[in-house]
Amino acid sequence: MSETAERTVGQTGAPQGGPTGVGGAALRALRLLGRQREATVFVIAVALFLYFVIDKGSDFTSKSNQVLLWSNFTTPIIIIALGEVFLLICGEIDLSVGFVVGFAPYFMHFLTDFYGFPGLLAVLFALLLGVVVGLVNGFFTVTIGVPSFITTLGTGFVLMGLINTTSHDQPAAVPADVLGIGKWIANYAWAPIIWAVLLTVVFHIVLTRTRWGLHTVSAGGNLLGAREAGINVGRIKYGNFMVSGLLGAFVGLQQMYYTDNIAPTAGSYQWMFYAVTAAVIGGTAMLGGVGTIIGAFFGAVVLGILLDGFPLVGVSADPLFIIFGAAILVAMVANVQLTRLRERGQR
Repeated sequence: MSETAERTVGQTGAPQGGPTGVGGAALRALRLLGRQREATVFVIAVALFLYFVIDKGSDFTSKSNQVLLWSNFTTPIIIIALGEVFLLICGEIDLSVGFVVGFAPYFMHFLTDFYGFPGLLAVLFALLLGVVVGLVNGFFTVTIGVPSFITTLGTGFVLMGLINTTSHDQPAAVPADVLGIGKWIANYAWAPIIWAVLLTVVFHIVLTRTRWGLHTVSAGGNLLGAREAGINVGRIKYGNFMVSGLLGAFVGLQQMYYTDNIAPTAGSYQWMFYAVTAAVIGGTAMLGGVGTIIGAFFGAVVLGILLDGFPLVGVSADPLFIIFGAAILVAMVANVQLTRLRERGQR
């Protein structure tokens, strides 16, 4: 477009000869949406939600189920996915975060019930545990040079062993000293999803508007170039591992309050797999350098709707994961194809 035409667009809001009025505005809005990396997964999330809403035979739209959908299924995936997005963008991954989810509540329980720590201090130490796990993952990956897949696989098994050994495979009650804290992060009906939305906004701003986000993208997109530009890649990766661990610990406490129980089965690789799937469905590249927080948010919404909606429409547990896996593949194929179409349109 020439400079004169660009000035005309800026003055009139549309190129001369283009559609005007409400129809033109709607068309321009659709074109703008289509250029966004998150557009595909957003459309899929809306379509799935409407599908289960239209199904009158299910209890999908009831208040109790909506609380379950957003608090139990979707929120944990969203929050864990935020940390995974940053790690995937800088070329790493955290397989241990699911077991941080399980061990953090037990750690808080041990400090409070066995060692007499005040409730608030025990909660803070439980969150700090996630940071320490991230620090360990960063040390072996960045300083020692072990691939993060292997490092976090190992620390995940260690955490799983610690959970089973220290708990003797027995659940525990939530300590009375920390019950009051729970209402702010999980017990209020919509507290979990409010936290998820707020954290999504914060992490989106960090990724797109701060030096840390720019350096994270640089570390994953061009490692050698990032180092030559003076970026402390090691510090970026250490920080992202610690943030991932912190978010895992926070989700663990949320789940503890939501279920009113500390269970040895609360932590598993399942949370990590769902979070990475949400990130990838949302447009984050497994090879690094590209990622989107908003896309991961809607990717988690897609997974949450599938996990909650299929049982409600009568899909039994046996074929559930077949349908679940097929839905993920369809979503990914649609994402890839539409991304190619957007790239062609920009040439």
